[in-house]
Amino acid sequence: MVKIRLRRMGAKKAPSYRLVVADSRMPRDGRFIEAIGYYNPTREPAVIEIEEEKALSWLSQGAQASDTVIRLFKQTGIWDKFMALKGKDKEALQA
Repeated sequence: MVKIRLRRMGAKKAPSYRLVVADSRMPRDGRFIEAIGYYNPTREPAVIEIEEEKALSWLSQGAQASDTVIRLFKQTGIWDKFMALKGKDKEALQA
């Protein structure tokens, strides 16, 4: 299964994260398919940078986002766009 999750980067006690698309069998900081953004919680306010097109593309292909990534998607508005696209697809299938 393909997952969208966080990959820890940065120094000890100063984490930053990359949002990556990876096989669920790979370790947290192991091999990944594609990096789609980054998240730095140590800054004030936290820095969230996500490539929206890539994220929506992977979600529409069936990639499962982790709980934390879903929270980040909701903060940036990507999750709402995905749910709208998903709703439109269902309406098109019913018509």
